Amino acid sequence: MSDELSHRILRDGDFWRGIPGFSQVDAAEFQTHQFQQRATVTSVAQLRVLLGGLVGERFYEDLAEGIRNAPMSLRISPHLLSLIDWETPETDPIRSQFLPLRSTQQPDHPMLQLDSLAERQDSPVPGLTHRYPDKALFLPVDTCPVYCRFCTRSYAVGADTERVGEKLKLHASQTRWDQAFEYIESKPGLEDIVISGGDSYNLRPDHLEAIGTRLLQIPHVRRIRYATKGLCVMPQKILSDARWTDALTRVVELARRLHKTAVVHTHFNSPNEIVESTRRAMDLLVERGITVRCQTVLQSGVNSHPAQMQLLVKRLGYVNIQPYYVYFHDMVPGVEDLRTSLAEGLEVEKRVRGTTAGFHTPAFVVDTMGGGGKRDGHSFEFYDRTHGIAVFTSPSVRPGQWFVYFDPLLGLDPSVRQRWARPEERRLMVDAAIRSAGGPSRSEWEPLSEPGVLAGVPV
Repeated sequence: MSDELSHRILRDGDFWRGIPGFSQVDAAEFQTHQFQQRATVTSVAQLRVLLGGLVGERFYEDLAEGIRNAPMSLRISPHLLSLIDWETPETDPIRSQFLPLRSTQQPDHPMLQLDSLAERQDSPVPGLTHRYPDKALFLPVDTCPVYCRFCTRSYAVGADTERVGEKLKLHASQTRWDQAFEYIESKPGLEDIVISGGDSYNLRPDHLEAIGTRLLQIPHVRRIRYATKGLCVMPQKILSDARWTDALTRVVELARRLHKTAVVHTHFNSPNEIVESTRRAMDLLVERGITVRCQTVLQSGVNSHPAQMQLLVKRLGYVNIQPYYVYFHDMVPGVEDLRTSLAEGLEVEKRVRGTTAGFHTPAFVVDTMGGGGKRDGHSFEFYDRTHGIAVFTSPSVRPGQWFVYFDPLLGLDPSVRQRWARPEERRLMVDAAIRSAGGPSRSEWEPLSEPGVLAGVPV
């Protein structure tokens, strides 16, 4: 098949049998959500048993050290584990997202924050973020079927870790959910609710349906979205957990009867993650009339080469998932090796545009530090490529404020990296970038801010 049709080639067959621990597992067992959940790997010791001699001892030691330096604990499904190329795991795009190796990690950027998007700042009740005028983010659970090591919500999702310590607890709770519903009811401007977490895949079928139904019955709510990485990490659930898929279908059908919309937003980063079982799961959702969109994260070595992103976008479209957003990587602890510069991402966007239809071409966005919300990557007020500082404004969300995004230090000149190591030099560089963007000088804005804070960013 020609290169222009390569997006139609989806991995199939019993590929998981290449894992020693899965060599005797047949398709009837592997392709069920029960097996996927039961055999999910949560420790290096489990991984040793499954992989055996596929990798050497140094890999396991490297992984254990990487986990200690990561904000998320280890949790990876058999499905994902089997898609990794275990002949070259160091460079595999799936391994790099879920199994952190200490040897590849880079020092964190000095401007990093744990809750870099300041979600808690805009949280009127626990587990609800209301930032945009007509949209709110609802977090009914704080667990996921797998844990991405780059999770932007690592301050709350998953188990406590050495790197983060005690996390914000947002366990499933009817009392907490009722608080969120009451708040949404009290705000007639709210029309769009994202149900995330954690991951809505981890909601029980009755909870999935009850939450969707409750929100759709609020007169001013017009749109709801279930956010889940499940289609990527465990497509077997869609196919084998009829109670869950039927519950989702009933919510979508209710929305349609009410002349509203209920859709799924999912998350694929590598074209290698889209396989034949993904297509089968999507075929079922398409038959049920369920719209699925994708929000991708731009990651070095995963999809940062134009050819990788082009293939991902085309393959998503082929299985009827609409590419929606590509996020420039949030500044998350322990994952500096995955971030790209703004310039790199804009070059990828340039080469993706025109690959496929415009409505299937994702927008490349920066979710600004400090709570300014999503901004088109091209919409910066000023971009200092030498020092790796981009300045954005967000007049509809935070009028009069300035928001700063930082390129990874590794791509900067060594002399510039030395400047970033000195707190006073950091202040000078950020101050100069904001003034170049048309913003105020430090002497003007600092007295009006919390000590040392500009738009939520420590400087």
